Amino acid sequence: MILELATIDIKPGTNAEFEQSLEKAQAVISQSKGYLGHDFKKCIEQQNRYVLLIRWESLEAHTIGFRESELFKEWRGLIGPFFENPPVVLHYEDLGMTSFE
Repeated sequence: MILELATIDIKPGTNAEFEQSLEKAQAVISQSKGYLGHDFKKCIEQQNRYVLLIRWESLEAHTIGFRESELFKEWRGLIGPFFENPPVVLHYEDLGMTSFE
């Protein structure tokens, strides 16, 4: 399992609209092959910052399977207009030291 961590800064004052679009976008991404689940978080200190944590079966499930699909175009069309700047997207692998239940 690979964890995609995307940090997104949106245009100030667009939080409500972004969150509505993000709700629609989660229905799109969940259709992608290799998608395992997600958590979307809003920053407390910086009101226009969000973190998207998306679990994939493999790196390629995200970088090729999703990113090169029509679903990605639909996903980006929903949330992309709110971006203040390009998201920072990095991928992580599990070390097997989880304490969350």
